[in-house]
Amino acid sequence: MPLAALTAVIMLVGWFPLTTLWHQQRELNAAAAQIAAVKQQSAALKAESKAADTKAAATELARSQYQLVAPGQSLIQILPGNAKGQLGPDAGDPGFQPLVSPTHATLPVTVTTTHHARSGFFTRLVRTLEFWR
Repeated sequence: MPLAALTAVIMLVGWFPLTTLWHQQRELNAAAAQIAAVKQQSAALKAESKAADTKAAATELARSQYQLVAPGQSLIQILPGNAKGQLGPDAGDPGFQPLVSPTHATLPVTVTTTHHARSGFFTRLVRTLEFWR
């Protein structure tokens, strides 16, 4: 009996604080990993900022990212066509696509539902809640 009591006391004293400490250490490790990732991102952003600090880099960034040009210049964009060089639905400029004849034009399809005058309450309720179908 005294051995069982001693074992119970050792388990209460040793096991509960150790599990708590173990969980806290895992949380600390996860937080440290997040801090390291943020520091790495910060270093990368600082390096990118330093690289873009020159006038030539800022001009290149303005041209490539924001399609800006210097005063007196014009911006011309050439849109790509498909691989075969023919015009089709994936061609770059929709203005080059041929016109559609009104007889071949597709119209949006509308679905109409009819309500039965003699339906019961439950049938009308089920038809109202269309997401069940």
